[in-house]
Amino acid sequence: MTTTEGGVSLEVKVIDNDVEKALKVLKNKLSKNGFFKELKLRRAYEKPSVKKKRKALEARRRMVKAARRRGR
Repeated sequence: MTTTEGGVSLEVKVIDNDVEKALKVLKNKLSKNGFFKELKLRRAYEKPSVKKKRKALEARRRMVKAARRRGR
């Protein structure tokens, strides 16, 4: 199975007809890639002011997380 979104190609190989395991791996890759988060956000309209606040909050969280990593 191969899926392309945002120019990124994800590929999962099915080994020994084990489709269940391949689906689990694909779902895990999509989750880590932020695909499901993006789907959730696009389900409903988000006002520009709310979008700006959310992006600022996410950026702040990333900065704090990066600072914690550097602090070790």
